[in-house]
Amino acid sequence: MVGFIPLTWTGTTELPAPQRLDPTLVGGEDPLWWLAPIAFAAFALVLRGRSFRGAFGYGFVFGMAFFVPLLVWLQDFLGRDFGPLPWLALSFALSLYFGLAGWLIRVVARLPLAPLWGALVFIALETPRTWFPFGGFPWGRVAFSQPEGAFLSLASVGGAPLVGFAVVLTGFGLAAAISALWRTRKAWDRALVWPAVFTVLPAAAGLAVWPTIGTEAQNGSLTVASVQGNAPDIGLALQGQRGVLRANALAESSRLLQKVQSGQAPKPDLVLWPETSTPLDGDDPGVDQMLSAFGTPGIIGALVRTPDGAAENSAVVWDPKTGPGQRYVKQDLVPFGEYVPARAIARLVTPFIDDTRDMRPGDGSNAALSVAGTKIGVFICYESAFDGPARDATNAGGELLVVPTNNAWYGPGEMSYQQLAMARLRAVEHGRAVVVSAVSGVSALVAPDGTITSSTGLFTADALVGRVPLRTQTTLSDRIGAWTEYGLLALAIAGVAGGFVLRFRTRRGTGKTVTTGTTAGEAAG
Repeated sequence: MVGFIPLTWTGTTELPAPQRLDPTLVGGEDPLWWLAPIAFAAFALVLRGRSFRGAFGYGFVFGMAFFVPLLVWLQDFLGRDFGPLPWLALSFALSLYFGLAGWLIRVVARLPLAPLWGALVFIALETPRTWFPFGGFPWGRVAFSQPEGAFLSLASVGGAPLVGFAVVLTGFGLAAAISALWRTRKAWDRALVWPAVFTVLPAAAGLAVWPTIGTEAQNGSLTVASVQGNAPDIGLALQGQRGVLRANALAESSRLLQKVQSGQAPKPDLVLWPETSTPLDGDDPGVDQMLSAFGTPGIIGALVRTPDGAAENSAVVWDPKTGPGQRYVKQDLVPFGEYVPARAIARLVTPFIDDTRDMRPGDGSNAALSVAGTKIGVFICYESAFDGPARDATNAGGELLVVPTNNAWYGPGEMSYQQLAMARLRAVEHGRAVVVSAVSGVSALVAPDGTITSSTGLFTADALVGRVPLRTQTTLSDRIGAWTEYGLLALAIAGVAGGFVLRFRTRRGTGKTVTTGTTAGEAAG
């Protein structure tokens, strides 16, 4: 049945047949989560004996080696129009945080238990990265490298900050152990005690927590359909293709309806459309007809034009009888994608910046939407990188989390898989199943333990239908909230203060300025 597709629809280009990813794979390969602590061990060893200037420089190089390949998908978004400057400039700005981390690790290097203080310093600098530049860009936090593995379960205890801290501490502890072995030339020495503890304890704690991760339904379950209509891979030019996104979503919804009516797919209790699947400045007869045909409510990702002329990126509850109702508005907007920070500077890059209008951010209300007889927590796309939106959605009563997203802007690279890794972490952090609903992929159903139970390919029209558990129990991470992050930050500040005091006393006692010494990689505790 295709009767709900409006007569004004002009059709879509031929789309490839639906493809499914192996649920155990991300980005086509197994997530090599164990490489992260090894990388930090190497970083700590490189910092051994460096001057402050050298520590900053090596930290900055470490950052560039990380961020340049991580963010290469920005070339698909902006590179066709602006070249590599935005990609490299952002990588440069973020790498300064790594440089500062190297410098501050040098400050705490002479403290007892130096690997601990070094790990605290590194993770503490992820906090200001959520504020600056451009209103915060927390993409690439250490925890997001752990969509599976020994450390992931710690998200249920202390969220992303604790997972990241555990990874860095393991690496710095390993470096300290290697340094102590090299120094003593003994298989075992008292100097190895604390490095061994720091190396083993974080992973051991993560493994010990895994049995507490609940996946069973606590308030029934829901059959959810996520419609992936697909989009052309044209980068920024997608801005003028809102009608194509809507038409493609309607077409794929029609194909799914045929499968439901023929018994090839179960009837969903809830239909999801991805982020900004349709423009909306009132009602939409096409969406009305589509949901009426299913006889099912939906959460529709829409670019809503409000009566005062503002644009809001929204997830709208849509009743098959009464139409649009309650909605959640995205709070954390994408810089240069949904709003333009520092317009005076941006104007130096492009004269067209004044032709764009900023979207209006939401205030965090309606983080959990009442629909399909339950509460559905929502956070949209880029908000996956921030701790607050998913936490707010869970604390507002969300028994299932959904993530409408539109990554079609960013091409067929790793960006979608990076965001999926964040969704898997959020599932464990909040003890909820997560449904990622993407315009062009990767859409996925994620179990509360972070396991991908079903997923789609990139740039293909497809639909996922699956039964997901509804859960009400909150995790320790939800109950502690942001205090884990604040606590780690406070400890890091205390460590840096102690490092400066110790250096001042050392300089006064010797009458000399010390320019070399141990770092987190050298300290044996």
